[in-house]
Amino acid sequence: MSEIITVRERNKVQEELFIEHEENLENQIRLEKESLFTKRIYHTHHKAEKIMGFIKDDVRKMDTRNLIELKKRVNTYSNFISRIIYDMKWYNQDINTIVNPMFHTDVNSVIEFIVDNVFVRVSSKNEMFELKIDLDRSLPFIRVNEFNVWEILEPLIQNSIDHCRVDFVTIKIQTKYDRENNISYIYISDNGKGIVPELLEIGQKGIKKLFLEHETTKKLIESHSGYGCYIAHQLAVGKCDWRLDVENLESVGCRFTIVMRNAEVL
Repeated sequence: MSEIITVRERNKVQEELFIEHEENLENQIRLEKESLFTKRIYHTHHKAEKIMGFIKDDVRKMDTRNLIELKKRVNTYSNFISRIIYDMKWYNQDINTIVNPMFHTDVNSVIEFIVDNVFVRVSSKNEMFELKIDLDRSLPFIRVNEFNVWEILEPLIQNSIDHCRVDFVTIKIQTKYDRENNISYIYISDNGKGIVPELLEIGQKGIKKLFLEHETTKKLIESHSGYGCYIAHQLAVGKCDWRLDVENLESVGCRFTIVMRNAEVL
């Protein structure tokens, strides 16, 4: 009889431990989602302020000669702000608002827009950086919301500006379509001094440290620390099911590579 009671007690303890483990796991997942949500708001509100400044500037400049051009640009800016506001409402964002058959996004057009109407509008651009684009016009449209593509690309470009560790940096953005394998590529490279070696080491979950939310990362990057690369990786890999990698080049600088394996010809 005592042996039966012992077995029952053991089974009960194991069951309680299992339940506790499941609860802890659920809490950890919830906290990770809430943490990402907080970081995303912190990171995007600065972009929203900048875009609102662009909108105000365009509205002031509007006249009969440039009305059509500025109206289109302001509309795109406004839609991006709307997307930011929407993202702030939900930390557990519905995947269908990011990846959906209804989206027909031209990645090349997104790149051209953020280069010409975000980065090139920065007043100090001539003193800090230049952007060159080389776009493969055969790149197929994708089923991802264009403003999420913007959220992925913009911080990677900004990273090359902020952390190049040279007085003037040239950033090249290139797209390429592998028709045979139906794979699209985006490359963002620069001629700076490259990524600090420690940030290219593999960290948690097999992810390079540059893409992790990690205290060491903040210390290594120093004053310009942020969450841009972390958020870009979470969106690109976690939501869009893409590949995102970074490496130092043999000559100078570094290169981000985005691989859209499931590119779909529309």
